[in-house]
Amino acid sequence: MEQWHKEAVVYQIYPKSYLDTNGDGIGDLRGIIDKLDYIKSLGVNTVWLSPCYPSPGDDNGYDISDYRGIAAEYGTLEEFKELLEGMHSRGIRLLMDLVVNHTSDEHEWFVESRKSRDNPYRDYYIWRDPVDGKEPNGWTAAFGGSAWEYDETTGQYYLHLFSKKQPDLNWENPKVRQEIADMINYWLDMGVDGFRCDVINNISKDFTRPYAGGNGPRLHEFLHELHVKALEPHKALTVGETWGLSPKQALDLTGEARGELTMTFQFEHLLLGRVGGDKFDPEPLDKKAFVDILAKWEEGLKEDSYPVLVMENHDQPRALSRFGDREKYPYESATMLAALLYGMRGVPFIYQGQELGLHDPTFRSLEEYRDIETLNAYAELKATGKWTDEELLAKMQYGSRDCGRVPMPWNNEKEGGFTTGTPWIKTQADPGYTVAEQENDPKSVLNFYRKLFELRKNIPALADGEFKLLWNEDDVSVYTRTAEGITVYVVCNFSAEKKDLPDCFPRGGAILLNNYDNEKEWLRPYQALWIKTK
Repeated sequence: MEQWHKEAVVYQIYPKSYLDTNGDGIGDLRGIIDKLDYIKSLGVNTVWLSPCYPSPGDDNGYDISDYRGIAAEYGTLEEFKELLEGMHSRGIRLLMDLVVNHTSDEHEWFVESRKSRDNPYRDYYIWRDPVDGKEPNGWTAAFGGSAWEYDETTGQYYLHLFSKKQPDLNWENPKVRQEIADMINYWLDMGVDGFRCDVINNISKDFTRPYAGGNGPRLHEFLHELHVKALEPHKALTVGETWGLSPKQALDLTGEARGELTMTFQFEHLLLGRVGGDKFDPEPLDKKAFVDILAKWEEGLKEDSYPVLVMENHDQPRALSRFGDREKYPYESATMLAALLYGMRGVPFIYQGQELGLHDPTFRSLEEYRDIETLNAYAELKATGKWTDEELLAKMQYGSRDCGRVPMPWNNEKEGGFTTGTPWIKTQADPGYTVAEQENDPKSVLNFYRKLFELRKNIPALADGEFKLLWNEDDVSVYTRTAEGITVYVVCNFSAEKKDLPDCFPRGGAILLNNYDNEKEWLRPYQALWIKTK
């Protein structure tokens, strides 16, 4: 495929929470259209749009009932085309969300599939007979409980790796694969530039395993088939959501000669600060491991692939609350995290509001949550009797996906300027954290991001230079990016304490980026520096 992804800077928009223009409390396509100049001003050149297809909303749009439509609450297909044209006229490409491991149980395919065992759509999904009067195996669903749901009408179970309202498609059926390829071509023919591929390594199942998981035996075959039938003819970009991969496994999916995916997300660093990776069970963050993991992926993908640089998305709490110092050093730690991650080789992905340094909202009761994963987790943990309600709320506060889903704070007006109506979820517009306040403040997180992306665009060493980690001890990390005889040192203090300079700190050079005004007192709490040398 074409290599434009190497120059991409991607901004993820969660349309339900971006901007509501009709007062129904739900963000819409018109709201995104109205903010295209703002989006362009960030220095991004690609937008990933979370699902805006028709959906019952059991999993906030990741349960799709019509792959070729636009949900009425978001607008119309004509408005989508207007949005696409507005992006392209500004030099912005559009990635849609491709959710093809499962559909909604209200999709017409599943409505037909569950009618009878001999229905033409029966094999579009994964149905199994009971075993000893119970589920076909012991697989559990990501949102809790069994991954199998019994259907009284036909006396069989269907598989759902997520909600019971999200039945898994049967990718072993060639008709399913052709339906998906045709749908992809529908959007690409319209002008869409590519896709973020939701839990894509789950599409091939390995039923010999005792647990549900991805990377089944036909994964590469299925992806290559999609590449040939739809993606390659359109030179489309794909980035796979693929949990649990090693760098070698990621290379097997994204190597340039493979003909499968363009890139994959890696989330290994985002599992830190969680006991066993459990998002509702916090533990102290291992900062050295955080940087070491990022460096491991830089090294592992350097020959034949391109890393994805991500700290936040719609499934994660805010990075400032997880990895920074919200109370004492909100600006410094938010900007340090940006300088640390986005100085690396790879494609930056930022999530709406990240450019403002947003922190997690405070949810004061279970009733304020909307996320199915959070509500199910609360119920399961409460049933154990191990924790008080107060302790359970603290767990949800730490890990809930809703932490990143509250609406964008545009200004200090009612509901943060997001809506004139009642928002679908609580809003948060703390002083200092709105677009209006940060827009013209030279020392704002927003303008730090703008400067950072401008530097990446104009300095070859930052765009595609070689990465080398020089130091990662005592909460201080130093790495370099080198190209065309220029080396940029990235120096970060990942702590609230003043630190001494390591010996590898450059003695001289031009400071490109500094989140402190004083250039001679190093290294201050959460200080970040980019220094250019020849």
